[in-house]
Amino acid sequence: MKKIRLGMIGGGEGSFIGAVHRKAAALDGHYDLMCGAFSSDPATSRRSGELLNLAPERVYGSYTELLVTEASLPPGERMQAVAIVTPNHLHAGPVLLALQHGFHVIVDKPLALTLLQARQIAEALKGSTCKLTVTHTYAGYPMIKEARHRVASGQLGRIRKIFVEYPQGWLSTALENQQHKQASWRTNPGQAGAGAVGDIGTHAAHLAEYVSGLHITEVCAELNSVVPGRQVDDDASALLHFEGGASGVLIATQVAAGEENNVRLRVYGELGGLEWSHQHNNALIIKLAGQPEQVVRSGMSCLCAAASLATRLPAGHPEGFIEAFANIYSAFALDLLECASADHDYPSIEDGVRGMAFIEAMQRSSTSAQKWTAIEV
Repeated sequence: MKKIRLGMIGGGEGSFIGAVHRKAAALDGHYDLMCGAFSSDPATSRRSGELLNLAPERVYGSYTELLVTEASLPPGERMQAVAIVTPNHLHAGPVLLALQHGFHVIVDKPLALTLLQARQIAEALKGSTCKLTVTHTYAGYPMIKEARHRVASGQLGRIRKIFVEYPQGWLSTALENQQHKQASWRTNPGQAGAGAVGDIGTHAAHLAEYVSGLHITEVCAELNSVVPGRQVDDDASALLHFEGGASGVLIATQVAAGEENNVRLRVYGELGGLEWSHQHNNALIIKLAGQPEQVVRSGMSCLCAAASLATRLPAGHPEGFIEAFANIYSAFALDLLECASADHDYPSIEDGVRGMAFIEAMQRSSTSAQKWTAIEV
């Protein structure tokens, strides 16, 4: 099978997420990393390219140079897709320029810095033959796909209640004042746009919508900046209204000292519920009324096709974050390669725009005296 020639913007020395993207892209053998502009500093970009054993002439000093130069290469040599793994304020510009030059796009969440930028990207895609995915990682987990299938098949009945939470503790202190690279940009409103609600709240909201199949329509939110002097929210919570009359609760906090990344989802319908947690991501708990609690695990023969396709190892062999990330990369690659028999289930431009609409609705709600604030895509 052919491979996708991949480029990368951002993700150089000191980047956490850049290495994750490269490992995910490499796992199933669908991509070859050919080029990149790995930093806004040309020297750092060159060093990063050397460490990745890339040809020096394919390592660029800026994203503009990368996109313009690659577009000028012969079709059989130029990159075909670009992964954008920069801070949030450097998403929209590279995405729009990449689409303008005919490159497919893989972009970190959130899609952009503002809802307006997200809408501009959506509009640009309408007139393009290019495709785009947003890396909402948790949608790639096999047992999340199983949960989605069980809800869609009606096993839980009509959905009534959804609880989703994402507690972190890494920003419980003012790390941004200690030259901590990740904390510095993630707490800078000019670079991040939003704090916890954008960084992890969008993951929680997407997970709730993805599994339930229901869009969040309204929020009643509270955003807090708990750590003194912090310029963005580090703690978010909201009551949720979903399509079809379901209600829910969302919590996304980065000041839960002692917590790591234990994303947790619970969905309840008329006939029963299900529960998934990131710390036990290979298991899905099924709770049907009047029946014993059931635990199904990745790799079991009873799983739906989507969950089975997203699993690489037999039951009892744990898979995790990189594999979930790789499932998004692989689904996107197989779509680009026009594999009709493959599962093309990956987060779309619609998911990206909805994520930005969720952020802005949460921000408006938190400062409003009105109880409910509509999500306006």
